[in-house]
Amino acid sequence: MKKRLISSYDEINDTFVGKVDGEKGYCADYGISDGIYLGINNSNFPNSIIVPQASKVLDTSKETLESPDVKININCDDIFIHFDLCIEDSKICSITCKNSFGIPKMECLIDSNI
Repeated sequence: MKKRLISSYDEINDTFVGKVDGEKGYCADYGISDGIYLGINNSNFPNSIIVPQASKVLDTSKETLESPDVKININCDDIFIHFDLCIEDSKICSITCKNSFGIPKMECLIDSNI
């Protein structure tokens, strides 16, 4: 499945936020890695990401985080969540964590360029 991403970066507070276009509200935020939080809707599908202290957590420059060209790829099965964050076609972050959050089996590309 493909969805449109709206992302923003607050340089003063060093916070990166990405949200699926058209999604309203959320059910919960889950820490999938140190400093990276995945928001899910009431159907347990991912609909946002929040990264406080983003330049430190993602180990990249604030200038890179300001780019509007962002893609998030999320693949889930019963055991794992695989999460990739790319900015300007460069992989900034790749995480695999246990799917202990009840997210259903899915493959989703959330892209700012759709």
